Amino acid sequence: MKILRFTKVWLRNYRVWRKNIMATLVGNLGQPFLFLIAMGYGMGRDIESINGLSYLQFIAPGLVASSVMYSAAFETTYGSYTRLSLQKTYEAILMTPLTITDLVLGEIAWGASKGLFSALIMVAALPLFGVWPSPWAIGLIPLLLVSGIFFAALGLIMTALATNYEFFNYFISLIITPLFLFSGIFFPLDSLAPPVQSAFLLLPLPPVVDLSRMLTYGRFEGPLLLKILIPLLSSLITVWLAKVLIERRLIK
Repeated sequence: MKILRFTKVWLRNYRVWRKNIMATLVGNLGQPFLFLIAMGYGMGRDIESINGLSYLQFIAPGLVASSVMYSAAFETTYGSYTRLSLQKTYEAILMTPLTITDLVLGEIAWGASKGLFSALIMVAALPLFGVWPSPWAIGLIPLLLVSGIFFAALGLIMTALATNYEFFNYFISLIITPLFLFSGIFFPLDSLAPPVQSAFLLLPLPPVVDLSRMLTYGRFEGPLLLKILIPLLSSLITVWLAKVLIERRLIK
């Protein structure tokens, strides 16, 4: 079926990834696990409970969400840029019956899959830290997949604009790192001034962090529909924009 041709791009990337699976897993999961240990076990012992959760319990779901962001975004920046510029993989793919749309969707699907895989490993490891997810945690799968699609598409947008690898330093420093620090992973956003809080809640990661925390513990509160719609709409917009920019980059 033509609609599923993008899976061929996904499968190609998967076969390459299998050869370096351990190195990529260490790179993608190292930072979230280190923060979980350092902040949760270390500093967390001196922090009072937040909304009835210990600090370790509070940050764990957010770090799961951040692992999707890092894995998906890194794959479609450094990985995709290598395939685009150095290896000329995109040019080879477009010599086949596959279209640019197939290529873009395949790259985004692969980045989102890597993000989801990294997150599920973290979820499976949470009981080792004394964090026991509720049955509602099954809902993390579609939530984190949508988040992975957004960050994979966002990374591909950066790849379409990049002229060298150094360009991604701006992306990591000005977008990814601030999202990591100010999305409600390490402190509740309702502790901020109302105007600042409202601005942060419109960013793509905070709703995912909130929903991840709710699903992990089965405790639901706040405007759920809005928190679901923001990641969905953000993903649709970034996928469309990634397709437009990659097409412009490849067709000169």
